[in-house]
Amino acid sequence: MSQIKDSTVLITGGASGIGKLMGELCLLEGAKRLIVWDIDRKKTNEVASELLAKGFEVHTYHVDVSNVDEIIMAATDIKQKFGGVDLLFNNAGVIIGKEFQYHSHRDIDFTMSINASALMHVALEFIPGMIEKKKGHIINIASAAGHIATPKMAVYVASKHAVIGWSESVRLELEAISKDLHVTTVTPSYINTGMFEGVRSPIVPILKPDAAAKQIIDGVKKNKIYVRMPWIVYTVPFFKGILPQRWLDVFVGKWFGFHRSMDAFKGKHP
Repeated sequence: MSQIKDSTVLITGGASGIGKLMGELCLLEGAKRLIVWDIDRKKTNEVASELLAKGFEVHTYHVDVSNVDEIIMAATDIKQKFGGVDLLFNNAGVIIGKEFQYHSHRDIDFTMSINASALMHVALEFIPGMIEKKKGHIINIASAAGHIATPKMAVYVASKHAVIGWSESVRLELEAISKDLHVTTVTPSYINTGMFEGVRSPIVPILKPDAAAKQIIDGVKKNKIYVRMPWIVYTVPFFKGILPQRWLDVFVGKWFGFHRSMDAFKGKHP
């Protein structure tokens, strides 16, 4: 089991949403220090003040994870000060909810850089240190969208497919080096945060942030390869494997309503 107690934890996008909640849970589990990366300077300062007032050791960095130079600069400082991290939560993400033909080229690059490429760049900075210690845990927040095609989410879905494939491959590489090197891939359905404001899910329940964060942390402690939520997401790979594509479209799109889930989307736009 991965030990959160006395560990150094880094969470990207950690100033709000489930990133903030996971950070708080890690500190309550006895983490030695929490490092928060976020592009929102105001929220980063607020979470630092809040957690420092509770007596926790918290370090914040204003980082745009779509900028590789900023990733390298912040990671270098962390390695010099703390010798690296024990648990890395790749949590930062964005969504642009509209049909693909209405995307700009910037929309595509922006989404892919934050949701997919950034995870690789951040991990690349810290994996060598984990390998040297033969110990560490990377938690990649992907999405059930990495398994399910959804209209008005084409680029987001593409980015999460990329995360799942990369995460699985790195897991196999690290497990071959040490039994104490772990990768957990998280594939939640919609979580009730500002990021997904307005989405509708008539059958699959929209997740509560507190419960989602707790389930992720529990999965990390148990070294789970996948944390899927809600439970029905565990059935998706099975049905994708046995159903003809047209049947799957009806099953997922019509019966479960996913193909219309973004019709009233009002989430944050970059």
